[in-house]
Amino acid sequence: MTTQPVLVSHALCPYVQRAAIVLKEKGVPFIRRDIDLADKPDWFLDVSPLGKTPVLLVEDTPIFESAVICDYLDEVFAPRLHPEDPLQRARHRAWVEFGSAMLNAIAGFYSAPDEDGLQRAAAALRRRFVQLEAALDSAPYFAGGCFSIVDAAFGPVFRYFDVFDRIGNFGFLDGLSRVQAWRAALAARDSVKAAVSRDYEDLLAAFLMQRGSALSARMRASSATLREAMH
Repeated sequence: MTTQPVLVSHALCPYVQRAAIVLKEKGVPFIRRDIDLADKPDWFLDVSPLGKTPVLLVEDTPIFESAVICDYLDEVFAPRLHPEDPLQRARHRAWVEFGSAMLNAIAGFYSAPDEDGLQRAAAALRRRFVQLEAALDSAPYFAGGCFSIVDAAFGPVFRYFDVFDRIGNFGFLDGLSRVQAWRAALAARDSVKAAVSRDYEDLLAAFLMQRGSALSARMRASSATLREAMH
């Protein structure tokens, strides 16, 4: 490869974070180019048939969809992050898809229009985490001591809850010790920390506030309470 790959990104996109984490784990230098998904440039639409991030530009070839990008990187660059055994590799890919389903559930949570919907969405997320707890039988990562692409997929999942936990106590991880330990291990990983900008949490909080959702209303109420307490 004669030039550095370009990761076409959005500052809040969790799927971009997956690719950034894998690139960092493999020590691959890359250029990150953020775009505004609300005002997509023409060149982006030319390289992203689905109009979504991430896109990895390798020489003149665009690769889109985060799972495909991560699998490509795992085939080309060491160290391998997927298991060598085909059955275990398929299992890992399945749990990456489970991570995508969790991101959809997270979007349903922060977009819920009213309190009833918010509580239902919170309960649905809790059920997903209970499933994860049953699947985790080692530490500190999904496959024990080896960081894998499953871990790269779930680092961005857990990052949302750093902000959610500041808004209220929804009990997502109560009593789920293995999931809690996995979350902490991923949060401490250099590649996971480096996958977002320093102002990521502020950007995410601003995005959530603007949703006009039940969670947004909770955030506004919390802000008002804090301002009253300071006066």
